[in-house]
Amino acid sequence: MNLILHLLVDAAVIFGLAYVMPQVDVKSFGKALLVAIFLGLLNATLGWILRGIGNLVTFFALSFVIRLVVTALLLKLVDSFMSSLTIQGFWPALVIALGVAVAGAILDQALAPAQVPIDDSVTLLTPVSLIRLG
Repeated sequence: MNLILHLLVDAAVIFGLAYVMPQVDVKSFGKALLVAIFLGLLNATLGWILRGIGNLVTFFALSFVIRLVVTALLLKLVDSFMSSLTIQGFWPALVIALGVAVAGAILDQALAPAQVPIDDSVTLLTPVSLIRLG
C-alpha cells in the first residue's frame, strides 16, 4: 500500500513540477507514473550503489546531498531513454529530486504509526517484584 502511495505522490510531484517549470515536459500523468516507477527501480538498484560510493567519499557527512544528486542523475538517465520526459539541464532535475524527497518525507511522516505515550504512574508487577525477601 505504501509503495503505491509513494509512486502516486512521486508521479504527482513530477507532473506538477513539469507543469510549473518550463524546462521540464511530461506528456501525461500516466507517463509521470511510468517515470516514477523507473526512478524507483533505478534508485533501488543503481542509485544504491552510487549513493554508497558517494557516501564513502564524503564520509557520510553529506548523505542528503548525495541522495539528491544521485536522484537527479537518475532522473536525467530516465530522461535519456524515455521520449515522454524532457528535462533541460541538471538544475531542474535537482529541483524535481528535492520535491520528490520532501513529498516522500511528508508521506512517510503521515503514514507512520502513532506512538502511544507510556504512563509512568502504573506499576507493573513482574515475577521478580512479587518475590519477598526476608
